[in-house]
Amino acid sequence: MNPHRDTVPPGLPTPRMSVAAHARSRHAVWMSATALFTDPLGRVLLVKPTYREQWLLPGGAGESGESPAQACRREIGEELGLARAPGRLLAVHWLPPDHPDVDAGLQLPGEIRYILDGGTLSEEVIASLRVPEDELAGFEFVDSTQVEHRMIPVDARIALVALRARVSGTTAHLEGGRHVGEPPPLDRYDVRVRPRAGHRLPLRDDPMPADLEVRQAWGWLFVPDGRVVLVIDPGNRLPALPGGRVERTDASPEETLRREAVEEARVTIDEPLRLGWVHDTTGTADGGADSYARLRLTARVTAVAPVAEDPATGRTFARLLVTPEQAAALLGWGEEGHRQARRAAHLAHTRWGIPHAAPSAIAELPAGGCRV
Repeated sequence: MNPHRDTVPPGLPTPRMSVAAHARSRHAVWMSATALFTDPLGRVLLVKPTYREQWLLPGGAGESGESPAQACRREIGEELGLARAPGRLLAVHWLPPDHPDVDAGLQLPGEIRYILDGGTLSEEVIASLRVPEDELAGFEFVDSTQVEHRMIPVDARIALVALRARVSGTTAHLEGGRHVGEPPPLDRYDVRVRPRAGHRLPLRDDPMPADLEVRQAWGWLFVPDGRVVLVIDPGNRLPALPGGRVERTDASPEETLRREAVEEARVTIDEPLRLGWVHDTTGTADGGADSYARLRLTARVTAVAPVAEDPATGRTFARLLVTPEQAAALLGWGEEGHRQARRAAHLAHTRWGIPHAAPSAIAELPAGGCRV
């Protein structure tokens, strides 16, 4: 670019900017790179610096000549004692100098931050982590409902977006903690994930004791391309399979799922198949102290109605289409959720010929309804 172009008379050669002047005209900003690590339950690894109150994703400032991946690898080695190359880019973020979360005394010229996928750490690797005492006070794995309480607002938004981008298989472009363009569904509904009791309750396929009451019924509901329906309750922003409490007026747990599918997700299903059951031996999740069974079913979606309020709660649920593996990652059941997802997909394939879902970005069911 030549700043004098508009002042040169027509017909005369345009002066060239010197190399030094060109270098001075370039945008000089900071660059940093962080890694998103999770434990087997999907909780995010945060580190606590000794020099500030708020927690951070592991990583830090890039040194002269370093690429984002090089900076990230060096920083996680220094901070956690991990020697590993970071994975794919989850998010890139532009922090402007005048952002309200920036310390006024920092003299920030602007920062570009890369958030790279560190992957899931096994319990053995987690036990081996070591942090430098002069730089970090410690580390902790926290679920996404806690992230915003540990980090400054802009850092929390970046971390949550990166976590959702990992589940969705996408990459986010952010400025000032906000999406450039239309936010994807998980961010639009501010979806959170937290470990729930399901990770301690294995799915069983043996006969259920005759005296064990079935109090809850939930379903893996498949559309023809192999994806399943998740609902997001705006009251807690947590994903769930359609389903719920077996009411006295329900003729069977299968009827419970049919009713809840219509009320929560506004979808009609065909005859459900029983996938298995889990035994809650304490009943604490149901507000009691006695044991009961939670039934897991699967069914095909046959029709999708327009969005409407759930008559039982008065709330309107978001309706997401996700692969079974994405559903498992969002439900907070850990490896138990992934085993259940694989079993549901296998049953849908063998009984109805539904294909295994190809990797895809998370989408919404059409608000106005659609044919299936």
